[in-house]
Amino acid sequence: MLNDEIVVLTATAAGIGFVHTIFGPDHYLPFIVLSRARGWSVAKTIVITIICGLGHVGSSIILGFIGIALGVAVLKLNIIESFRGGIASWFLLAFGFTYFVWGLHRAVKNKPHTHLHPHGSGDLHSHTHSHSEEHSHIHEAKTTRLTPWILFTIFVFGPCEPLIPLIMYPAAEGSMLAVVIVAIVFGLITIGTMLSVVLLAYFGISRLPMHRFQRYAHALAGLAIFLCGVAVTFLGL
Repeated sequence: MLNDEIVVLTATAAGIGFVHTIFGPDHYLPFIVLSRARGWSVAKTIVITIICGLGHVGSSIILGFIGIALGVAVLKLNIIESFRGGIASWFLLAFGFTYFVWGLHRAVKNKPHTHLHPHGSGDLHSHTHSHSEEHSHIHEAKTTRLTPWILFTIFVFGPCEPLIPLIMYPAAEGSMLAVVIVAIVFGLITIGTMLSVVLLAYFGISRLPMHRFQRYAHALAGLAIFLCGVAVTFLGL
């Protein structure tokens, strides 16, 4: 394959990777809302986003190379990718709904209330607290460990639909170098775009006065992920 064709393919892979990511809210919204709700640090947000992005792109790259090695037609691989995408979108729906219900239950149980304590002098002392706060921290630790793994599983199942046709074309021309270059460029642009959007939102949201909604942060995060799943499953975003 001529160098000019490799340049065109590389530029196409970069452009499609960027557009594919920007117009797919499932690529970044879960990280944005969960990092806020769970209080993830910048470093943790970056690591989780990159790892999930690698799982997302890597699974399609592996499938594409298997297809090249076995001589499987693009159409058959696209059918497999579509099936994987269906599984991922329903996982996203289920995760978002479950997280929303859990977050709503947590918010209701942790509703602050005030107790009055009389003193011998006749004065009244009051304090506000939540009975379930300590109990919530126990479950918080469990879900903190589990949430990144759930996200990773969803992203591994979630396909990069444009990638396989991109890498199969140069493979058909007999240029494995072009296949590798296209796969790497597509992966870097996709993950880089995911990370850029997540970090922009991370620092943007941190400047907003969100304290009044903090008790409902988990419920709102779950609702956002569920609606994202609805958009992916039924609107094809």
